[in-house]
Amino acid sequence: MTAPLRLFGSELSPYSVKVRSYFRYKGLPHDWLPRTPANQAEFQKYAKLPLIPLVVGGDGQAIQDSTPIIEHFEAAIREPSIVPDDPALVFVSALLEEYGDEWCNKWMFHYRWNYKADRWATAERIALQMAGALGPLDVAQARAMVADRMTGRLGFVGSSEKTKPLIEASFRNTIALLDRHLASRPYLLGGRPGLADFGLWGQLYEAATDPTPGGKMRASAPHVMAWVKRMLEPKTEGPFEAWPALSATLMPLLTEEVGKLFLPWSVANAAAIAGGAKSFEVKLAEAAWVQEPQKYHARSLGELRRKYQATKGAPGLDAILGASGCLAYLQG
Repeated sequence: MTAPLRLFGSELSPYSVKVRSYFRYKGLPHDWLPRTPANQAEFQKYAKLPLIPLVVGGDGQAIQDSTPIIEHFEAAIREPSIVPDDPALVFVSALLEEYGDEWCNKWMFHYRWNYKADRWATAERIALQMAGALGPLDVAQARAMVADRMTGRLGFVGSSEKTKPLIEASFRNTIALLDRHLASRPYLLGGRPGLADFGLWGQLYEAATDPTPGGKMRASAPHVMAWVKRMLEPKTEGPFEAWPALSATLMPLLTEEVGKLFLPWSVANAAAIAGGAKSFEVKLAEAAWVQEPQKYHARSLGELRRKYQATKGAPGLDAILGASGCLAYLQG
């Protein structure tokens, strides 16, 4: 019998739970190993970077980063597939996953560490994981340390008093658009989850567990909340839908969020990295967005553009990307 995969992660990491949800959908036997001081030595043995999720196979092969992990196992184990038959939808799914990983993470992180109730609730959960069997004083000290450290990192995702209105407006708009879209289907692309579901869900699952964004979701987005619960144990409930069936409610998300916010930010960020800038400013939704550039995302934009180049001849793809305002940013 093949040994189960070892998945090092955290319940508080959107990228970790994203991979766990995918493994559950694929029926891949795995041990969920919350990263703690007790397993730090084993983690360091396999990790090239101090980042979760980390997956270790029975042969000792290790993979990090949620998207490469999913792509690796999807290539090896085709069914149940998360890949639509329509190549245009394959790229749309990848684009939405990237939007989830890199833009939606901004408002998840912003709410988690900007608001006092969310900050202390999350810091305590992390402290309990770090402290293990230590006493209440140690947990309290660790909680304060975590809260202070993570609040100081808000600028890494671009969260500031200047960008706060845009981040929170994007969150509200996203859950409203998704709620309309998910009112008539179980998953973003129809009857089975695609790559897009796993990318967006990881961020929204974390938001749903935090007091402030979770309260907003429960108050205004019942279909999103049902999908959040469904994605804990996703199952095939039908086929992928064709673009004409999806477009009425999915195109607004591509237009208002991906085309007007995420991709302009992404291109400006990449330009700042290429130019060696310490910070950059870009106008998004008629507001100035200022932050330090994110090196990792400049690489993931390059990968997204590579995927577009490999798929750009797909019937209907350029029409979708052109109508949503995404095409020019992907052409490089």
